[in-house]
Amino acid sequence: MEKYVITIARQFGSLGRPIARQMSEILGIEYYDRDIVDAVAEKTGMPRSTVIEADERMHSNFFQMMFPLGQNTTQVKNKVFAVQREIILNLAEKESCIIVGRCSDYILESKKNHIRIYIYAPYEKRLDNCVNELFMDPAEAKRMIREVDKARDLYHRHYAGYSPDDVNYKDLMINSSLLGVEGTAQYLAELVKKRFGQKEEG
Repeated sequence: MEKYVITIARQFGSLGRPIARQMSEILGIEYYDRDIVDAVAEKTGMPRSTVIEADERMHSNFFQMMFPLGQNTTQVKNKVFAVQREIILNLAEKESCIIVGRCSDYILESKKNHIRIYIYAPYEKRLDNCVNELFMDPAEAKRMIREVDKARDLYHRHYAGYSPDDVNYKDLMINSSLLGVEGTAQYLAELVKKRFGQKEEG
């Protein structure tokens, strides 16, 4: 079977990361998320903390008006994105895999055998996930949902030119609260198998 790649964009608290991880186990393929940060840090020589600060984050236009040079963060973000892009392209070329976030849907838009997925959930369910699954304080969870979603949206719009939940650039959008982490992962893995003709083992 030919190589394929799954890219996953997600709302904060929708549990997109554990869903992607379980999908990779079911399909027997690699899953890349935070390890891309380590790869960027190694390739650029930047501290990991600097890469994390630039990763999937983009300040608002108000911040940019106050600090036109972004206090040197714009150049860092652009460098991190360029290196991430190179790493993502190489990963997709090397093997079948799942890549979470980082505009990977946009970076791999012309890639053959590519499925673009968006994982979301109702606000109250995401808040519940943050508190009970991620063990966050409720006030902190509310703040993180608001700020991380905004930062990811700004980041995606800046580099890709469209929001991560734009239906025109997605093959599948799914509410993770319907089936939970395991059920959603199984459902998506079965879809991938049907799409790419992966045979069952045994």
